[in-house]
Formats: sequence, C-alpha cells, structure tokens
Amino acid sequence: MNLIEKYAPEANKLSINQYCPPKCFELAGKEFKFIMDTGEETGDITLNFIDETKLTYSVIGGKRSGEATYECRKGDDWTYLVTYCLYDPRENHTFVIDKEQGLVTFLRCPLGENPYYPYLIESHWTFGYIFDAEKEHTDRRRHGFTDDVTGTCVKWTYGHELATVHYYYNSKWYRITYPKDKIKSEDQAAMNESLNSALSALPGPDEPAFYVKIKEGLYLVSITEQNMEKILGDKMGLRSDTLCFLDNWNRMYSVGRGYGTSTMNGEEGEIYVMIGKYGSPEEVDEHFFTDPCPYLV
Repeated sequence: MNLIEKYAPEANKLSINQYCPPKCFELAGKEFKFIMDTGEETGDITLNFIDETKLTYSVIGGKRSGEATYECRKGDDWTYLVTYCLYDPRENHTFVIDKEQGLVTFLRCPLGENPYYPYLIESHWTFGYIFDAEKEHTDRRRHGFTDDVTGTCVKWTYGHELATVHYYYNSKWYRITYPKDKIKSEDQAAMNESLNSALSALPGPDEPAFYVKIKEGLYLVSITEQNMEKILGDKMGLRSDTLCFLDNWNRMYSVGRGYGTSTMNGEEGEIYVMIGKYGSPEEVDEHFFTDPCPYLV
C-alpha cells in the first residue's frame, strides 16, 4: 500500500490548516486576570478557561462579556496563542499569553467599523501583564511593535503542497508571492493560478501588517487583506481575511489563526481556521524589498 497515494488527496483538502498542531488543553481550569495598561483599549481583562473548549471572558473594561468556544496553540514552551470569536457584532479576540515574562498581548479584530466597506476588518492592540495577587509586577516592559522583522523574506509551508513567500519589507506592510516550486496536483496548481490572477489585478500585493515582539526570537505578525477587499470585493470571495501568526524564529515554525468572511457562490459564511506552518529560506527577488508601496503617496 502506498500511503502517500492513499492519504495525500485528503490531506490536501485541509488546505491552510493541514500542518496545524494539535489543540493545547493546558489552560483548562485556570483563570487569568490581565492588567492592560498600554495601547488602544486599556482596562482589566478576565479569562476563565472552564474546560478544554469553553471560556468566559470580560474584555474592554467589561463592555463585552460572556462565554465563547476557544482555540489554544503554543508558540514555545511558555507562550500560548488563544483565540475565540464573538457575534452581534462580529469580532475575533486573540491573545498571546506569555507566562515566562508575565506579559500579555490582546488583538481585537472587529468587522463593520468602516461605513464604506462593511466586511473590512480592523485591528486594535492592547498590551499588559498577568496579574498575580501574591506578587507585584514591577517590570515596566511590555510586548510592543517592532521593526526587527523588516528585511526578512521567508517561505512558509502550510501543507505538503501549499506554501507562500512573505516579504516583510516595511514595519507596517508586507508583500506576498508564491514559490517557484513545481506543484504536483492539478487542484493546487489551479488554486495558485487563481490567486496569482487575483494579485495581478491589484496595484501590488501589499497589505497592512503589524509586527509585535513577544520575546527574543518570538514575534506576533498580523496581516489583513484590506486592499484586496477594497479593490476586488466579492470577485475574490474571501473578504478582508485577517491572519495572525506567532512566529518562532528559533525553531522556524509558527501557529496562527485566520478570520474573515467568505461570499463564495453567493453565500455568506464565517472564515475561522487555526493554522500551522514552518519556515525555510527562499530565493530573494530584491525588487519586492525596494518597490514603493502603491497604496501610499
């Protein structure tokens, strides 16, 4: 029996989450209070992890609270990526809980804030620390935005046939291309052709990005397909997807989540997927680092 022939077609259907690692249940039964004192939405946050899938939350100074189904993956031995979705209105909450340093990052991604583009997703960032009733947190340092990643080109592989190349050419932007490797399956070749065709209809493959340093060698990278949404709209079917990745450069792997809306075949549905990927060097096309951003004057 050839296991590749048997299982590869099914594995390929998993697309961007084929290499996603198993769920992490280490936070089940634990409660965290975060003091979010830096950024856009300061105030106390409480997360109570009821079990392996459910948590209760109180965020934005208690303006939103309730119960949600969460996903958790680890970026390293001490650092957790936790994410869940809310409705009415729709938004995604993603946390990086850094137990090694006692710090936390909160990324809130709502839909509907832009009156011209209802599917457009925005990113709101807040930073703070993990409250410990038995020990005062005296360290004034926080996770924060960085330009450390600028100048990096990496090939990220999400599945046995799915990969992209990211150019982090600016502290607030990134560019995407597709690797030059030969694609074996007809389905993946067709997908790459479709994606390349969509990109060719844009002034450039640039999208806004945020880069947050968590610790040495560990960065949270968040990108949102805002320009694609503004220009192509329903022609793509993927509406302003936002993806955030906890990239571990010491081990060259990453865990993340994708969130947005699909309007494929005229039907609206939520996109919410957990992602795993590993990195490798890629031949650099220098112009991707030097071309001016076509969306800025």
